[in-house]
Amino acid sequence: MKPLRTILGAASSSDKIIALAEGDDPRVVEGALKARKEGVARIILVGDKAKVTALLAEQAGQDVDGIEIHDPSDSPLAEAFAAELFERRKHKGMTPEKAAEEIKHRLNYAAMLVHTGNADGTVGGAVETTSATVRAALQIIGKAPDAAMVSSFFLMLYCRDHHTVRGAHIFADCGLVVDPNEQELAEIARASAASFKALTHETPRVAMLSFSTGGSANHPKVTKVSEATQIAKSADPDLLIDGELQFDAAFVPEVAAKKAKDSPLRGEANVFVFPNLDAGNLGYKIAQRIGGAEAIGPVLQGLAKPANDLSRGCSAEDVLHMIAVTAVQAETSKTRTDAS
Repeated sequence: MKPLRTILGAASSSDKIIALAEGDDPRVVEGALKARKEGVARIILVGDKAKVTALLAEQAGQDVDGIEIHDPSDSPLAEAFAAELFERRKHKGMTPEKAAEEIKHRLNYAAMLVHTGNADGTVGGAVETTSATVRAALQIIGKAPDAAMVSSFFLMLYCRDHHTVRGAHIFADCGLVVDPNEQELAEIARASAASFKALTHETPRVAMLSFSTGGSANHPKVTKVSEATQIAKSADPDLLIDGELQFDAAFVPEVAAKKAKDSPLRGEANVFVFPNLDAGNLGYKIAQRIGGAEAIGPVLQGLAKPANDLSRGCSAEDVLHMIAVTAVQAETSKTRTDAS
């Protein structure tokens, strides 16, 4: 898959440090080893030191250059991390004693590694829930100053032998924002377009999805999508975006020629923004399980520094790919910060 090789190649040139919050899970360790073999990133495995060491010995047979182990229960960084957690959360009732306990949690510790600059990004979710993974990221890393909100997307990749479609798509938001309003939907569209550009180096072509195409149905849910499209256009006049569109009118040129003759996308969208989480989550899973697409995500966008969520059914390959995506996000974030 050419887009995936592009992402892996970009990650390998960035030399980023990625903290894996569930470092004592066999799939995570295997993914970390694959990442080192590919030169995608340097790795910090967070977890029980004895368990992580045993898994590394079992899978690699020796110490691996570029992989560190951090055990939150006895880390020399824990005291400073707890103090920082207290400062960040004391307005929410955090106490020094509670902070000392909470920093021992692997998600919190990994997020603090990123917040303090000891790592460039973090990945969790192989064992922990999405809600726990996202909560740690939001509370410790926080939202980027220039981001209106935090949302998520899946990077969808297609098997060459199974699909006539080539390249990569983004489906958003399929994992986080339940029922975005017009303004939020527009922000998800703009953030997803930027994410697509950063990961693929291609021009984003954004379709705002609905059960209606160009006014073929009259309903408040349709109006929400069309208004969100106009908000996104006004905020970024150079963004190639259209909506509301049914999926086939956004995806199939022949259908677009009939249903959406004036659409600038011409049935060749590569960023698909779903109207709510019901539609997005169902859509990506249908594409994955019936359509055979590979789904990488949910990838978070809008955070100050990268933190991403794996599916609990993930494989070692999924871990590798998410490490690569996170490393590319970290490089993009650094470039944006340097430019400002």
